Amino acid sequence: MPKKQLKGISYSKYGYLFSIPFIVTFLIFSLYPTIYTALLGFTDCKGLGNTSWQILDHPFENFKNVFNNNSFKVSLKNTVAIWLMNFIPQICIALLLTAWFTSRSNEIKGKGFFKVVFYMPNIITAATIAILFNAFFSYPIGPVNDILVSLGLRDSAYKFLVDKSASRIIVAFIQFWTWYGNTMIVLISGVLGISPDIYEAAEIDGANGVQTFFKITIPNLKTVLLYTLVTSLVGGLNMYDIPKLYLNGGPDNATLTTSVFIYNQAFSGSYMYNKAAAASMVMFVIISICSAVLFYIMRDKDEQKLKKEIKQAKKMQKLASEGGQKWL
Repeated sequence: MPKKQLKGISYSKYGYLFSIPFIVTFLIFSLYPTIYTALLGFTDCKGLGNTSWQILDHPFENFKNVFNNNSFKVSLKNTVAIWLMNFIPQICIALLLTAWFTSRSNEIKGKGFFKVVFYMPNIITAATIAILFNAFFSYPIGPVNDILVSLGLRDSAYKFLVDKSASRIIVAFIQFWTWYGNTMIVLISGVLGISPDIYEAAEIDGANGVQTFFKITIPNLKTVLLYTLVTSLVGGLNMYDIPKLYLNGGPDNATLTTSVFIYNQAFSGSYMYNKAAAASMVMFVIISICSAVLFYIMRDKDEQKLKKEIKQAKKMQKLASEGGQKWL
């Protein structure tokens, strides 16, 4: 008696159904605003409530004005400098803590408690942190100034909120303090995803902790590190809340970032939506290029080499086949 054939059941349609909410949300709240912003950059749209804008005779005029704007140049330099000052120590401390928490030779008691403590700053609102640090470094009376004077490190209180370099360093420190715990958690998750067999083999071969970390952990964390770099780059170049709430870009534009500059162009009395949109698209292009460079630098070279070898082998096989047919 022939077996009854069962019809194959395809579950792919359910995947498409489950993805519909994300697609709709992305189209409405992400793609449409991006396209609309890009369009505004080529128009004369300015003024509160203006709905009768049109494309400029010289469409790239707003972009030229943005590039020639000294405040934008200063904000771009500040953004890059503050991001570098907070990301370099952030990734270093996060990697150090990751090695500490995932060490197979040194078992640490209370790992969960320390992870929560290190991650805690990330869940505090930006407004709270800005007000807190503003109070810490206030003049003439503030906790930091009181400590410096009481320890004899200074004869009088220091004006942290007026000094340009100090303001940049404080904003960079706030960004570092807020995000290093999140970076640590992401890296720890990546380490836990590495096969324990690799570590056991290294331990049998006599590798110490430092060798294991740099020869096994770091290479296997390449994808997670790429994710961390790209997300930090995007977040760092879009830095807004702390610089805006801490000193509103001051003193003398020392903490003015590109996002604060864009906000000031669009909403702080100017209502120059066209220039704000042009600046936004300039930053969009800069972030896209930097992200592409990071993807290229951290690509899997072995995989690329293997693909080239396979492609070359197929090409040689095709040539050999064509040559054999020719002789026949």
